[in-house]
Amino acid sequence: MTMNIAILAGDGIGPEIVAQAVRVLDALKSDGLDITLEHGLIGGCAVDATGEPYPEATHQLALQADAILLGAVGGPKYDALPRAQRPEKGLLAIRKALNLFANLRPAILYPELAAASSLKAEIVSNLDILIVRELTGDIYFGEPRGIEIRDGLRVGYNTMIYSEAEIQRIAHVAFQAAQKRKRSLCSVDKMNVLECTQLWRDVVEEVSKDYPDVILSHMLVDNAAMQLVRNPKQFDVIVTGNMFGDILSDEASMLTGSIGMLPSASLDSNNKGLYEPIHGSAPDIAGRDIANPLATILSVAMMLRYTFNQEDAAQRIENAVKKVLAQGLRTRDIAGEGFQMIGTRTMGDAVLSHL
Repeated sequence: MTMNIAILAGDGIGPEIVAQAVRVLDALKSDGLDITLEHGLIGGCAVDATGEPYPEATHQLALQADAILLGAVGGPKYDALPRAQRPEKGLLAIRKALNLFANLRPAILYPELAAASSLKAEIVSNLDILIVRELTGDIYFGEPRGIEIRDGLRVGYNTMIYSEAEIQRIAHVAFQAAQKRKRSLCSVDKMNVLECTQLWRDVVEEVSKDYPDVILSHMLVDNAAMQLVRNPKQFDVIVTGNMFGDILSDEASMLTGSIGMLPSASLDSNNKGLYEPIHGSAPDIAGRDIANPLATILSVAMMLRYTFNQEDAAQRIENAVKKVLAQGLRTRDIAGEGFQMIGTRTMGDAVLSHL
């Protein structure tokens, strides 16, 4: 089948890292995969061109695509804009518009990068965690929200809200992911003080009855944050809400040596997905050919696996990345003494040479 992929490079280092991932897709196309690519705007570059962070043309492109590859959005030049025009609104909008409710964020420590982790090698060696984050609900989307004057003072407020159906569908995704791994699932909440997450725990318990082969545990989010740096290998699959997942997945990423190594997938109920590195736009290093493109390249591997069922091609990409790391090649974020530091483009060259 034809794989119709929308390319949304975005802002900051986005165009640089996406360009290397596109080179990988072009190589696979040359090897016989039926791939078509169309480019669009999102985030700050879309604001510059159209005044909107998620213009209608991009929405139509995303609707027609089978999958979307996204770089990163945002930058300080947009911080003074009205909230509705800020680049991050484009990212939230595309997730909501395409109903991309299931965010999969693997945190895998490649053996060659054990020394780059902020924790001791014996704590993080062989780390392999999957965080399943609900992506279209919670406090990021809840209403009412805003800033208003009360008794002469400004008050800001947001609403944390989840429906039973929203919790059920992300729980099923997490349990099914656990079935394909070590059959262990930890659900993270804050049920001791938040009624919204009491419902989360209750519903996850109910869904667990459909998966008797998976061991379910629960953990409060503050304890989970501590345990991730104390003993991260106790976890296999973690499922949690939007805000907690946002925080915990970034914490988990640093266990692996660099946030520049981790891909992600955001899926709808039919495995149509948006794939992106979990890091930001890093405008301070944009245009300097030093950004790490590996997370974006590995996001392509996730795309081939989850949306297109091309497991062989996905493994080819992942194996190429492993060979590059074994060769001692490093971008600045993962470089250490004794390794060869290379730039963004050269890292792309290296991956292609092993592909």
